[in-house]
Amino acid sequence: MHLLQAFSLVFLVGGTYASFQDFGIPPSDATVDVRAFNVGNVTLVNSTHAFVTPVLPGRETIHFPLHAFLVEHKSTQKRFMFDLGMRKDPLNFAPSIAASFASGAFVLEESKDITDLLEDGGTPLTSIGTVFWSHSHFDHIGDMSKFPNTTTLVIGPGTDTATFPASPNASLQTSDFAGHTVTELDFTTTNLTFSGLKAIDYFGDGSFYLLNTPGHLPGHVSALARVTPTSFVSLGGDAFHHAGEARPRPEFQKNFPCPAHLLEETKTSISTDFFWSPESRDGAFDMHSRAQQLLAVSDLPDSFYADPVTSQVTLEKLATFDADPDFFVVIAHDLSLVSSLPYFPASLDGWQASQLKESTVWNFVDEANPAFIFSPV
Repeated sequence: MHLLQAFSLVFLVGGTYASFQDFGIPPSDATVDVRAFNVGNVTLVNSTHAFVTPVLPGRETIHFPLHAFLVEHKSTQKRFMFDLGMRKDPLNFAPSIAASFASGAFVLEESKDITDLLEDGGTPLTSIGTVFWSHSHFDHIGDMSKFPNTTTLVIGPGTDTATFPASPNASLQTSDFAGHTVTELDFTTTNLTFSGLKAIDYFGDGSFYLLNTPGHLPGHVSALARVTPTSFVSLGGDAFHHAGEARPRPEFQKNFPCPAHLLEETKTSISTDFFWSPESRDGAFDMHSRAQQLLAVSDLPDSFYADPVTSQVTLEKLATFDADPDFFVVIAHDLSLVSSLPYFPASLDGWQASQLKESTVWNFVDEANPAFIFSPV
């Protein structure tokens, strides 16, 4: 009996360990520490359709948190930021962006600059060596002018660096780059590919990988942060905007079964006029038999995805991480996590041991969660 138990334990540990290696990720004991901030919250009036489909009656306006991440390389104690959220004074964006806030189309709530949150939390800005933008949209770039010139900026390949006023319609300003060394990533020289995504081993020790995740905007990148030797936080940026774009999927449901109380609730809370599955009946949705994600990337003319087809392919690749027990995927605007994500000064490093993923990945179909958008209002 003891021999059987020992064999089973070795098998389970080995299976868990091999899981991330199945993606082609090399083993390593080097890790980083990841801490999340909710910099603020933004409402985009009558804009749900620009992110996801279908949009149900009464769900036309969408709300997003603005996540930013402080990452520390444990062996060198080098600190950097992955995304910055939005600046707290949006009327000081370039005119092409400020106009949407002035008109009330975009509404910013409860916002601070990430620089204020860092300093208030005892993290001096001089300790931030590098800022990574997942991409150059206004809700990820913060206010770089508040960082010292010693802080470098890393951007994805093909990022549009045109600035106002030289380019009147540009969304960036000269202050976003002034005084900072800017490096554009080059994925053509890397020999690493994880789940079909080109990867750069930033520190050369397997602790932090940058992934080429195109589609949403030219230059869009994501990251894989190794927080224990066998577990990762996947920083998805805007590869998708709502958990329902990635879930449920068969492998996801196999590894993370929907809790019984939510399975029962979704029978009536998810509208069968808009969502269906093989075992569904009129007025009785069946989640277990749903083989595809509930929401799709918007491909409408005013979509926030520059290339919806490429975005969907990128999403399919990232969804393989989402379905795997060794990866905790956190996208920049996941409203379903706001009530349960451990924010700074707490660390995300222990997500796997605390079963944070198991307790949160189905939040998006909980009718009481603000991310729920699967029935008409």
